[in-house]
Amino acid sequence: MDRSDHDREPQPQPHGDEREFSEERESLWRIAFAPTIWAFHFIISYAAVSVYCFKFGALFDMNILRFALIAMTALMLAAIAWIGWRAFLRWDVRDTGEFTNPEGSAEDRHQFLGHAGFLLALVSFIGVVYDTLPLILLGSCR
Repeated sequence: MDRSDHDREPQPQPHGDEREFSEERESLWRIAFAPTIWAFHFIISYAAVSVYCFKFGALFDMNILRFALIAMTALMLAAIAWIGWRAFLRWDVRDTGEFTNPEGSAEDRHQFLGHAGFLLALVSFIGVVYDTLPLILLGSCR
């Protein structure tokens, strides 16, 4: 029996598995970027305010430090939003309509990594906003 072209099973491609696993490895790194940015924001913000309050409080106004940290926050929020958008596109929920991926195929794994990356970016975005609240609400170190 002769099978038509669309009925044939896909043939394995050379190095196909290597390409698939390298994409997943890259995605694993990508989902860690947003929480890493959040951690750096936390450390930089609180360390800068600590050093200012204990060493340089009399030398310059707190508003200069506040402005610099809020500018840094805006850049970090933009980076997290970009990472979250890329993860949302990788999740592909708009095109497939599937919020879960029960089959466990390679495409499902890619979409799951996008889903996880999107949620981590969302949590990281909220975390950076909460880290910034003391800068906005507190007037001085005293």
